[in-house]
Amino acid sequence: MNRSVFVTGGNRGIGAAVAAAFAAAGDKVAASHRSGIPPEGVLGVRADVTAPGEVEKALREAEAAHGPVEVVVANAGITRDRPALRMSDEHFEEVLRTNLTGAFATARAALKSMLPARRGRVILLSSALGFLGSPGQANYAASKAGLVGMARSLAWELGDRGITVNVVAPGIIKTDMTEPLSEKRMADLMRMTPLGRPGTVDEVVAAVRFLASEEAGYITGAVLPVSGGIGMGH
Repeated sequence: MNRSVFVTGGNRGIGAAVAAAFAAAGDKVAASHRSGIPPEGVLGVRADVTAPGEVEKALREAEAAHGPVEVVVANAGITRDRPALRMSDEHFEEVLRTNLTGAFATARAALKSMLPARRGRVILLSSALGFLGSPGQANYAASKAGLVGMARSLAWELGDRGITVNVVAPGIIKTDMTEPLSEKRMADLMRMTPLGRPGTVDEVVAAVRFLASEEAGYITGAVLPVSGGIGMGH
């Protein structure tokens, strides 16, 4: 592989693993980040996906180094968990700005190169909790559910241009975002997971790489759960 790949939130967790895997396969990879450092072999470009124009600027920097983007992975995401009665407007809106509006800005910026080329892969990172809901995560679940409607709308818009748009929906994955979960909450989530264990970032990476591959050329508007069965059927 020798494609130009752009990943948001590529300095930790799933984003870093995705960026590293594409680079290891021979792709030219750039990753946006607000803090930290992306993996070795990945071009880091600083950007806050919630700040107007920043993700567009970062993607243009990546393209100056690697050529027109052919695969974009919108992974940047945050949590601001609170029960609804204690969730401020800012906590709600901040999560939507990052997880949903930021993903839209990322996809829109990439399409400026994909449309003339009449090819491309857009992959959005959602969550099984977007389908199930979760106590204290009305903002997070809303943002992740919104990605599905957005992806399917874009799939309609872009299908005749050879561009696919798909969603990967991880379940409970071992990352720094799940570390704060209490033992009781983790046990409850594992009881809801038919496979009875958390997933690994490598299992999510495999799904992302498949949707970016030539073999997935006839798949668009799909939601691919990597969840051990939690939220199945949605």
